[in-house]
Amino acid sequence: MSATAFPVRFPAPPRGVVMSTRGLVVCAHPLAAQAGLAVLRAGGNAFDAALATASTLNVVEPNMSHLAGDAFILAYPAKTGEVIAINASGAAPKSATPEAYHDGIPERGIRAGTVPGIFDGWSTLNERLGTWELERLFESAIEFAENGFPLTYRLHAKIVESQADLARFPSSAAVFLAGGTPPRPGSIFRQPNLGRTLRTLAKGGREAYYQGEIAEAVARFSREVGGHFTVEDFASHRSEVIAPVQTNYRGFTVYEQPPVSQGFVLLEALNLLEGFDLQSSGLGTVETLHRQIECYKLAYADRLAFAGDPSRVKWPLRVLLDKEYASRRRREFDPSRASADTGPGDPQGFEGDTTYFTVADRDGNVVSFIQSLFASFGSAVVLGETGMVLNNRLTGFNLKEGHPNCLEPGKRPIHTLNSYLVLRDGRPYLVSGTRGGHLQIQLNLQSISNVLDFALTPQEAIEAPRWSGYGGADVRLEERFVPEVFDGLRALGHQVSSLPAWSDNGTLSMIQFDHESGTLMGAADPRGEGVATPW
Repeated sequence: MSATAFPVRFPAPPRGVVMSTRGLVVCAHPLAAQAGLAVLRAGGNAFDAALATASTLNVVEPNMSHLAGDAFILAYPAKTGEVIAINASGAAPKSATPEAYHDGIPERGIRAGTVPGIFDGWSTLNERLGTWELERLFESAIEFAENGFPLTYRLHAKIVESQADLARFPSSAAVFLAGGTPPRPGSIFRQPNLGRTLRTLAKGGREAYYQGEIAEAVARFSREVGGHFTVEDFASHRSEVIAPVQTNYRGFTVYEQPPVSQGFVLLEALNLLEGFDLQSSGLGTVETLHRQIECYKLAYADRLAFAGDPSRVKWPLRVLLDKEYASRRRREFDPSRASADTGPGDPQGFEGDTTYFTVADRDGNVVSFIQSLFASFGSAVVLGETGMVLNNRLTGFNLKEGHPNCLEPGKRPIHTLNSYLVLRDGRPYLVSGTRGGHLQIQLNLQSISNVLDFALTPQEAIEAPRWSGYGGADVRLEERFVPEVFDGLRALGHQVSSLPAWSDNGTLSMIQFDHESGTLMGAADPRGEGVATPW
């Protein structure tokens, strides 16, 4: 479809689709993409390349993900043709009771964090599907941590944005505000403590992190600064290897991260959206946007009402993903009016949120990988001499007694982190994801619809103007939409405001597969620093 046919201000794409037949890495930072590509070139598979990319991202993009964060992974090993999910999210410390947080959960500080799950997720992927040892896979990350890399304008801006929070904690200020000010763009940024930790983990593996030297260092630091973490909290952590959740959308099988990820919301929204003929209403029109926005709101309302850690809470996930439930829920859609207060559905008696990257290799292996600290720099706490930045994922809990996502010791919060993998006739067709917190589902919904409903190329699908919902009737549109779209949505009751033409609310990475030719087609979001790097 030609960009000139869109009813939006959408100039010819500034980037082209990147193609390869041997391998492709698409991620948010070029140095991390090069790290993954080097592994592919040297004979590693997509899963090896993913771990080289993931570890390097922790170093060069420390505001987005780090060694004390979490991860969710979808893996498609071509040998089996079975999609597996790895849930590498951590739980609340054993002493993190609601009573301990009677004054609320702080946004920053060590008490805002959960047990980090990311390294156990890396180890699990490596053990199950990798072919290289961690020492070899961490070479780029260690090089950039110890010897440094040129600080980007984007990372400089993120340090400036979080400067006040980072300055509160001496261990954090020592890393990110050495000399009292943020490092300038282009300066060589080094993290020697992080480099030492990476070397320790490359040799000692999971045991060093969760039972040995690293766990002991974090527990010791936690005691010193009033945190809840103990060695026992770390020792009890285990990643889950489980089946992903899935649905069928217009003949395509769409896989998502299972709970505790909120990935099911995307699938429920797709089930709702499937009842509408979007091709007839057209790309970027008032009618199509209204349908997408309202379907997302209906699905997200169910997330808020029902979702919790499935190991602790029983909730109707199967029903929420049922096509008949979607048909019934769709009746609540009003084509003439925006909903200001969307309530959940009624499943009773019915049967039936970061950095993202993706890697594909020439053997057909595919990885959809998302890892995060939650907020930028997470808790804003560097865990002492480990050099690791702690997440602030505990803020994802609810403190309302009886709520399915209520804080409990040893319980995992519902995560914004999610990514998707689409199969057609049992083979990978599309893989994508984005950073963006609670906006991730919305951006993934639009990108998948852009490809499956409107046959856009991966780059067009990413660059197309997008909407973002912020609760109730609050909707924000990139200003590249034509004025008639703003006016039309307002007439339906949406409270519409504008975003910059290329907003910074998410950066998608995407690969599409052409099995007839064996071509991999990659695209990265111009809203960030990401690249699609071919072999």
